[in-house]
Amino acid sequence: MKRQRTVILISGRGSNMMSLVEAANASDYPAEIVAVIANRPDAAGLGWAASRGIATAVVDHKAYPGRQAFEESLDRVIAGFGAEIVCLAGFMRVLTPNFVRLWQGRMLNIHPSLLPSFKGLHTQEQALAAGVRIAGCTVHFVVPEMDAGPILVQGAVPVLPEDSPDSLAARILPVEHLIYPQALAMVASGRASMAGDRVVYSANPLPVNQAVVMISPEQVVIG
Repeated sequence: MKRQRTVILISGRGSNMMSLVEAANASDYPAEIVAVIANRPDAAGLGWAASRGIATAVVDHKAYPGRQAFEESLDRVIAGFGAEIVCLAGFMRVLTPNFVRLWQGRMLNIHPSLLPSFKGLHTQEQALAAGVRIAGCTVHFVVPEMDAGPILVQGAVPVLPEDSPDSLAARILPVEHLIYPQALAMVASGRASMAGDRVVYSANPLPVNQAVVMISPEQVVIG
């Protein structure tokens, strides 16, 4: 099996990066994490990745006069690792449409809400203000419009009456760590791809009951 060379972009500790790296340690996982790149030199996830023997690089956005110069450098570094797939894992930079088009259909992101609801920042505050009873996270293909790409996998959790933004985010995070490796495997194996504004599946698609992760306060249930 040819494993798809995958680069992860981070800005901080990169907990979703860690879940992808751990999943890719399995010999039958269809993606290989070849590098972790940060836009901040002090990103804590860089040290963790290096300790696991993964190549790391920094493309500091503050060192460039504008977005175009930054993204041109970022693209060169990504391409230098022979990347076939790019995963955003807490990468706190809005990418321009030009950059997104370079990697369209090959770039994934995880967002801490059930898209299309609650795009952008402060998603748990948005969810609590809206009074929803279920919240969650989404892995999607990246498109020029922020948080709007075709959806690969979603995970849902209950919203409890006593929840704060922090407690709700803490309940969602383990689900993020479950669904991101699953979504990357779907794309890297060829079981799912992007066509226009849709996800299309191969002749052997992921079963529907594996496309959503539900978690209760007591346990995680797939289905």
